[in-house]
Amino acid sequence: MNVSAEKSALRQGLAVGAATAAYGVSFGALAVASGLDIWQTCLLSILMFTGGSQFALVGVLASGGAASGGAAIASAALLGVRNTAYGMRMKPVVGGGFFRSIAAAWVTIDESTAVSLAQQDARAKRVGFWVTGLAVFVGWNLTTLIGALIGDVLGDTRAYGLDAAAGAAFLALLWPRLKRLQPVAVACGAAIVAGLLTPVVAPGLPVITAAIVAIVVGVFNWFSHAEAAS
Repeated sequence: MNVSAEKSALRQGLAVGAATAAYGVSFGALAVASGLDIWQTCLLSILMFTGGSQFALVGVLASGGAASGGAAIASAALLGVRNTAYGMRMKPVVGGGFFRSIAAAWVTIDESTAVSLAQQDARAKRVGFWVTGLAVFVGWNLTTLIGALIGDVLGDTRAYGLDAAAGAAFLALLWPRLKRLQPVAVACGAAIVAGLLTPVVAPGLPVITAAIVAIVVGVFNWFSHAEAAS
């Protein structure tokens, strides 16, 4: 048993949980600005609990209202597909058991997967996964409530620029990944498509179309081949 590795995983998990929880304030305020009430906002964080999809959902609702509900759900679902891949990768780490699998599915997110995979020891991987997942879950839901209460008190949160929180959050998640030609090409292509379509199509559709473009470029892996050849 590598106690130092487990302690390191514990520290990393708690640190990531605290940092990620800060985004919950922005989400709570933005969700209220998009038309959800406090209870709907909190329930969304508890049941959906995947930050990117939550921001996508309320971001589309904020720009298109209730009429864009279908596009909002589709956008959130597209972003949530990645968690399926995380689940397959984390299955050997978490282990078997019905109730354990259900609990693990709830907290299989970007952060818990990343901290777990960063560990070398098998037990440390498990500690990293559970500590990070639970820390983010508790912190995210607490700060979501705080953000929703703040947004409810402030009224129109767009007057304070909080309607830009979704875009800022996505940019913060994307920026560290822009280190090679392929992800840069995917990001630029998706951004151009979304920018061109935003003025002419219904809210939510530019996000869906841009996601499809990103998937196509990613599947064919065109720019990775070009980078390898050079």
